[in-house]
Amino acid sequence: MVREAKAAGVWIFGGGLHRQRSGIVATDGTVTDGPAPETKAVVGGFSIIEVSSREDALAWAARFAKACRCAQEVREIMFDPES
Repeated sequence: MVREAKAAGVWIFGGGLHRQRSGIVATDGTVTDGPAPETKAVVGGFSIIEVSSREDALAWAARFAKACRCAQEVREIMFDPES
């Protein structure tokens, strides 16, 4: 599926997550473990694509869901013009 997204020119970046554990870094630099996932759902990775509409994003998510046999969560990332 990633190859298809690259061939279509929509693929930006993606990767798998090494483990479910996360850490929180507070504004004062203090580091704590957590938060622990509240469900048994596993976040296995993420994909960032660039498309022209939410409908296109949902269509790609449906293709990814079918390919990996797992539900997909779709979120819009705001563009930072200074990046």
